[in-house]
Amino acid sequence: MSAIIFGSIGTISDTSELQRQAFNQAFEFHGLDWCWHRDKYLSMLKSSGGQQRIANYAHSFGQTVDVEAIHRSKSELFQKSLFESQVLPRLGVAETIQAAKDRGWQLALVTTTSPENVSSLVKALQSEVQIADFDLILNATHVKHPKPDKEVYVLALERLGESSDQCIVIEDNLEGLESARLAGLDCIAFPNENTAHHNFTNAKLLVDRLSFGELEKLCLREYVWKGGEIIYLDSGDLWNLEK
Repeated sequence: MSAIIFGSIGTISDTSELQRQAFNQAFEFHGLDWCWHRDKYLSMLKSSGGQQRIANYAHSFGQTVDVEAIHRSKSELFQKSLFESQVLPRLGVAETIQAAKDRGWQLALVTTTSPENVSSLVKALQSEVQIADFDLILNATHVKHPKPDKEVYVLALERLGESSDQCIVIEDNLEGLESARLAGLDCIAFPNENTAHHNFTNAKLLVDRLSFGELEKLCLREYVWKGGEIIYLDSGDLWNLEK
């Protein structure tokens, strides 16, 4: 194993609630009497794509709105909130990135969000996570088809010069997980606050924090996954990455 691919900005920092709040602020700015409460928003997160969510919601009420303008406002508000909210990396992320660099592993951020969202997040985190940490960053402008299509991961493998069996993907949502799976990649589910209720059965593992040491053991050793625990076959050691 020689590369870790982070599949969304949400695997770096939990920004889901900031995104929801930015949607609601954008609705108000455009004179819409809409409010996406958390329960409503959670139900929308099984599919990615902010513009599509806006379009679907308008259609459900028989309304015609300027989807692109609303989404552009939302993105600007979200990017501003990243700096105002003092966002932090998720548990274990900064340490995992540093450990991977120390071991000579490649690191990639492979997302189909906008380049502005990517750059704004990394700038907000620059004391702990930096653009220079990543050997490759892909965003929505690099592909024609968003996740769950496999295009972005196929491109990532090509750009990294790696085969699928030499990479491990970190994803926080179901469409990202499916995209990685279709590209033949093993995926660790690292759900955020608003996707923790999703069914990540197809993930190789479900974790609530990252640990490079445990990822390395998982990749290098034979194991079975049983009852929420990893049992390594070569020594009988027992590890539980959910703790």
